[in-house]
Amino acid sequence: MARLLSWLRTNIDGVVALVLALIVGLLAVLDLIDIEQVNAVVLLVLGLLATTLLRDRHLSAQAVRDATSVRLLYGPEIGHAHTLARRDTEQWIFKGGTGTYIRAVTLRACVENARREQRPLRMQVEILDPANESLCKTYAQFRSSLTPEADRTGEQWTTDRTRKEAFATVLAACWYRQRFTFLTIDVGLSSVMTTFRWDLSSSCVIVTQDNPNTPALMFERDKPYYRDFNRELVASFKQTRQVPLSRSEELPLADEPSVDQARALFDALGLSLPTSYTDRDVADVVRRALQPRNPY
Repeated sequence: MARLLSWLRTNIDGVVALVLALIVGLLAVLDLIDIEQVNAVVLLVLGLLATTLLRDRHLSAQAVRDATSVRLLYGPEIGHAHTLARRDTEQWIFKGGTGTYIRAVTLRACVENARREQRPLRMQVEILDPANESLCKTYAQFRSSLTPEADRTGEQWTTDRTRKEAFATVLAACWYRQRFTFLTIDVGLSSVMTTFRWDLSSSCVIVTQDNPNTPALMFERDKPYYRDFNRELVASFKQTRQVPLSRSEELPLADEPSVDQARALFDALGLSLPTSYTDRDVADVVRRALQPRNPY
């Protein structure tokens, strides 16, 4: 019954036209109305039919627009789309795993573009919490299940690598923040793992997965869903443990930060490195932060 009522609400104009046509036809056969009345009803029915056709045409056009609001990107198209998105953007919002690609490509390129054009840049980065060892272990298991062998960096995904990559993203954010006055960057640490990577610029949002064989999705700013995804990323970030990057201003970082500088920085941020980390481990975090390898 509910399905019938729903169908009637959707097709009420066509139903009315059909009922009128049947009633008038029956009355005409019984010779109960004259020809002028028949003509008037015919015009009314034609008007209803025209309205129905226009509505259906509008709905069809809207369906086509919605279908073209998302674009599938394959292989090299993904990197090219990211390049175009970075070119003139004044903001970049990221949500993903450890932010490896953010450090290797996006952060550096966005800062260089903004510095060259002398304009401000706002970035929001949401990554895994490196202090949550069990979460990092889960992420490492997920990544290694997709790609058991080493990736383009020459490394396999382990719990230790996951934690160091996330720590490196925090360090990189502080380092770039100190070197570009017009960079506003926020970093949030999530307690939940996501299998998607979200990159939102001023022109589009690109959604990728850690599986390189899966196509990416791109939604342009003037198409449906861009604003929805923007709200989603902002709401998600508010639920993270946000790193007080402003505290790094009291601890200037050298062009090549020392082990002691790195340790002091993370202590000041309330994100102390694991006590098991040797100086070699800390130096590895610094290397990943400032000399990252592109994994894609």
